[in-house]
Amino acid sequence: MMMDTPRRRPVVAILGGGLSGAITAFHLARAIAPGAAEIVVVEPRAALGGGLAYSTDEPAHRINVPASKMTIVSAEPDHFMDWLAAARVEMSPGTLTLRGDFFPERGIFGRYVAAQLAPLLEQGALRHRRTAAVALHRSGARWLVDLADGTSFGADLVVLAMSHPVPALPAPLRGLADWPGLVADPYDAARTARLADSRNLLIVGTGLTSADVVASLARRGHRGRILALSRHGLRSRGHGVVARKSEADFAAAPATTALALLRRIRAAVAADRARGESWHATLDRVRDQGQPIWAALPPAERGRLLRHLRAFWDVHRFRVAPQVEETLDGLVRAGRLDTVAARLVAARRVEDGVEVTWRRRGGGVTETAIFDAVAVTTGPDHGSALRSNPVFRGLAAEGVIRPDPNGLGLLVADHCRAVDAADRPSASLFVVGPLARGHVGELMGVPEVTRHAEHVAAEIHAGVKAFAAGAAVRAAG
Repeated sequence: MMMDTPRRRPVVAILGGGLSGAITAFHLARAIAPGAAEIVVVEPRAALGGGLAYSTDEPAHRINVPASKMTIVSAEPDHFMDWLAAARVEMSPGTLTLRGDFFPERGIFGRYVAAQLAPLLEQGALRHRRTAAVALHRSGARWLVDLADGTSFGADLVVLAMSHPVPALPAPLRGLADWPGLVADPYDAARTARLADSRNLLIVGTGLTSADVVASLARRGHRGRILALSRHGLRSRGHGVVARKSEADFAAAPATTALALLRRIRAAVAADRARGESWHATLDRVRDQGQPIWAALPPAERGRLLRHLRAFWDVHRFRVAPQVEETLDGLVRAGRLDTVAARLVAARRVEDGVEVTWRRRGGGVTETAIFDAVAVTTGPDHGSALRSNPVFRGLAAEGVIRPDPNGLGLLVADHCRAVDAADRPSASLFVVGPLARGHVGELMGVPEVTRHAEHVAAEIHAGVKAFAAGAAVRAAG
């Protein structure tokens, strides 16, 4: 193993170069003086910024909010739209809706993020190590990052930006792990594409990932039947027309219980409806004020909210692009897509595929059908992050990090610092992106990810300046 020799300028290691890590690197590189620090982004993908969501090349996968709301510079809301115009990006048919909103393919947004980082990489303000981190250890006052390519390097400040583990495999399906017809990882494009030949497909999960799979299969000419199953049977909603923002204020004297919050939201929806606005305006306001809303809830109430209201929040908050909604509605009208509220009871291999049994919500009667393919689209299992990632496993074993009590990733303190087993915030280990949402609250959409990454970059910038001041004192002494 090789380790860097000590140096006067600090090294910042960002482990994970998806959207969260890339935006953090972008803002940090732009904030610090040239040569003030070495910023190393560890990411196995060829391009930074795409991550799981935005590295897809599937044309049916579109951004889920209008392009006018997508930016990696929160002070410049038109940053992405301006890039689309300047780069003269050719849009696919249907990208522009009748309402005048652009919903381009998600891969285009990934290209936009990569384009912002490209000059920083060329100038040497950032360094991209195209490999994965496999371990992270304390080494004196520094950190030692072990990489999958067999090398190591030292760092003074570390950002954990890896997230989005694969969905958890439901217990009744675990005996089918080796069955070729099971797609346990819906982000595996090659495996998912093979579902296009299925005649009778079961999709476990009815949210955005499920919609992505269905839209992709429809584009590939899938002609079979699809049963989408989830505990509540709720499909992600579409976008409404919001003429005026909601006047509701959830941040002033915020609710301190999940029930009180629910009542306030319902009252606000009714008030907005009386003004001629749909629930979309109200939920947009809730999203905008998500951080103070979440901060006001005690831990027990956060858990209650997640248990009872999360499924309803998700389908209203995470909306599908109009093009995808049209595809899903068309399949429903054609009688080829059914959505049911149920839970899986059992599954077993049979000659023609897999026999699956489920029990509908609110009833004791079970139903059984045979499927020739099954896809699990229940979303990233953030609660398994500490088990699924080798860096997290090692840090947890050493007591350096601990899980969020509500299964939302890692336990994070103020200023985005990881918390250890003794409940102490780290001075040099930061968490950015969805794995920090147990502390922040809403942290899955691009606007929230951008603001959080900007905040983390500012905290690290302060750390870089403190390191430089300390180095100057040591040199003078």
